[in-house]
Amino acid sequence: MCWCTCCVRSIPRLPSSARQAIAIGPPVRKGPLAVTHDHRTRRFQVEALTRVEGEGGLIVEIHDGQVRDVRLRIFEPPRFFESFLRGRGYAELPDITARICGICPVAYQMSSCQAIEALCGVSLDPPLRDLRHLLYCGEWIESHVLHIHLLHAPDFLGYESSIAMAADHRADLERGLRLKKIGNHIVEVVGGRAVHPVNVRVGGFYRAPAMERMRELADELRWAVDAAVDVARWVATFTIPEHELPDHTQLVALRHPTEYPMLGDRLVSTGSDGVGIDIGPDEYSHHFTEEQVEHSTALHGRMLAGGDYLVGPLARFVLNADHLAPRAAALAAEVGLTPDERNPFRSIVVRAIETVHACEVAYTIADGYCVPGRPAVEVTPRAGAGCGWTEAPRGLLWHRYELSADGTITDARIVPPTSQNQPVIEHDLLHLVEHSLHLDDAALEALCEQAVRNYDPCISCATHFLDMRVVRS
Repeated sequence: MCWCTCCVRSIPRLPSSARQAIAIGPPVRKGPLAVTHDHRTRRFQVEALTRVEGEGGLIVEIHDGQVRDVRLRIFEPPRFFESFLRGRGYAELPDITARICGICPVAYQMSSCQAIEALCGVSLDPPLRDLRHLLYCGEWIESHVLHIHLLHAPDFLGYESSIAMAADHRADLERGLRLKKIGNHIVEVVGGRAVHPVNVRVGGFYRAPAMERMRELADELRWAVDAAVDVARWVATFTIPEHELPDHTQLVALRHPTEYPMLGDRLVSTGSDGVGIDIGPDEYSHHFTEEQVEHSTALHGRMLAGGDYLVGPLARFVLNADHLAPRAAALAAEVGLTPDERNPFRSIVVRAIETVHACEVAYTIADGYCVPGRPAVEVTPRAGAGCGWTEAPRGLLWHRYELSADGTITDARIVPPTSQNQPVIEHDLLHLVEHSLHLDDAALEALCEQAVRNYDPCISCATHFLDMRVVRS
């Protein structure tokens, strides 16, 4: 059974308006589109939107030609994962945290393992770290390719769904689905199965993949690198709306001395005044916090120094473009991406570049693989607190755990990417709507929906729902 929050940590409050919705496909309305008019106010409500993961709503209020408010409402039921973990043994962490998300379970496994390993003073053997890197590449590939082809491309190409898009772009979708299958295959070979891997443990893996399985992956990845390049060039032809994030928004991502960050060491930012942060995982709570807002059951991330911040592909690229793999770096220059990029609508192009990078790195690891001497490093639990972070496909994922001397978890805190991005999504939408008031409600709605998808919000694996209401008075 999968209890997925898909990167949004819910708190125990569920409004009665919460509804179940539909899977990927064309928009479906529960009853007719409701529109009401009076002399000063116009209201309408679209009951269902596909191509976002989760259950939520968007309210836009416009008064006398001025945008009064934009609220991204999340009303997922509480999952209590952090409570579930208390009283459990540390060795159970990878299996339990993987169930938080059906699309990015590896991210939760890697961050939880790194937190415990940091607490217990464990360093992985280089071949085991390479295997983790390969496993993460598989997740980036399958997640990014899913987003590009099935969730976001229809917006740019003028289709209501990927199914409708297939009539004119069959070859593009088939290439994307084959790439996604390869990403899934990587996760299966290294992690034991494609969804919610079972081979990951604190200290490494339960068993190392056989040589013949890795040769299969290397053969597939030779094709995947070229295919990912073709995807990036295709995405670069999309018509991208002109738009930039508000100036006060900081971009935040991990940084590694030599690698494009999946398993990064330090957290850095652009800085509102050009001077950003540079901190370790234990310092995260000194700079960032979460707060509850009335209109959402998901906590909102804030910087303690003030202001919102962006995590995810765009932030990673801006802060780490110099560490892209060779073909990905050359392709980024070819399609016009630069480290000063601030247009969130170009996030789909960045995801395509990151897919090329992940395929390149995965091929290098698989092609040079030798079975490691041991599948895991021995871990001896100790009392204390440990923090770990990695770059999930959607952005920074931070974990903190406290253990007793026998390895029992006494406290847990998980901060996923989408909860961190919710404030910047709202502020970005406010900025976008202010410059788009000339559009009618239908066009404004479509633009806002497309803008939300820029962030690939991972609200829930179980439902796909956005209820948007525009109020003009």
